[in-house]
Amino acid sequence: MHEHTPTYEEALSLFKEFNQSESLLKHAYTVEGVMRYIAKKMGEDEEKWGIVGLMHDLDYKRFPEQHCRKSREILAEQGWPEEYIRAIVSHGWGICSDVEPKTSMEKTLYAIDELTGLVTAVAIIRPSKSVADLEAKSVMKKWKDKSFAAGVNRSIIETGTAMLGMQLSDVVTDVIMGMRQVADRIGL
Repeated sequence: MHEHTPTYEEALSLFKEFNQSESLLKHAYTVEGVMRYIAKKMGEDEEKWGIVGLMHDLDYKRFPEQHCRKSREILAEQGWPEEYIRAIVSHGWGICSDVEPKTSMEKTLYAIDELTGLVTAVAIIRPSKSVADLEAKSVMKKWKDKSFAAGVNRSIIETGTAMLGMQLSDVVTDVIMGMRQVADRIGL
């Protein structure tokens, strides 16, 4: 099977084939939005980063026990480039994957995936229920409260932020800005 760089439409229809869950689609759009925002800021390929963000949880709903491993199988069958597959699989590093994030695209995905969950949780409890007026300092306050959004794996976020050589509050700002770009699609 020869390599074929997926279009956004192909990626989205494949994602929807494996995921009927509204909440997972919103999460996919959220991570896509943040990946596109950061790619643009860094002068990287927005479309590639966006597709990787969109597809990172492709197998999560249908194959929870094989998360990341199954994605590799599905995408390889579709002839996706290794660069895309590797990035998608690397977001589960240390949890369900032994592929360590190495490129800036991989490190970014690793750092922001869990963080979008925390930012979403903080946005939802605001009077506006929106990211439009959300600032990093509000998220940082909730970061310290380990009982808040307890399902968010803070140590992954810390590891990812360190990989990027960035301050957590700066990564939080990037996540908020990226989420603002897709606010209508994610209902925030």
